[in-house]
Amino acid sequence: MAKAKEIGVAGLVVGGIHDKDLRALLGYDLGVAITGSEQVGFTLILTEGFGTIPMAQKTFALLSAHAGAHASISGATQIRAGVIRPEIIIPRKAEQTAETAMAQPERGGIQIGDPVRVIRDPLFGRIGQVSGLPSDLQKIPTESEVRVLEVQFADGSRAVIPRANIEVIEG
Repeated sequence: MAKAKEIGVAGLVVGGIHDKDLRALLGYDLGVAITGSEQVGFTLILTEGFGTIPMAQKTFALLSAHAGAHASISGATQIRAGVIRPEIIIPRKAEQTAETAMAQPERGGIQIGDPVRVIRDPLFGRIGQVSGLPSDLQKIPTESEVRVLEVQFADGSRAVIPRANIEVIEG
């Protein structure tokens, strides 16, 4: 990041970062509620979050497919009411937009085979595919009864996870 700042990089998009590295860049601990106005010399976007978390393969492939293209990025984040998420905008030509609109029909809800990321401990950051969608509520360790899904990870292991604890990786 020091080198990126030194050579005038406009933005850096990574999977994850350790908080100590971010602290070293900023010179102070970053608050979690609202970010994006820090003066560090470039915009930093974390696609996955904090820690040693690789960028999701679909995200990497999508961004790599546009290597060399013009893009607009905003690292602004707000996690309170009126949520704001970082953005990467890559304009397409008009013919690409029409083709894409016809090629991607609308779909509703999560489906078996969808790629997902776990967003809560103890499996935080793990990426897998939905392998089951039980319809009945299941009791979790907190004794709440919630809707769950089954996720299969790349190593073949499976876990039953509350649906609220995953995010679908779109792309």
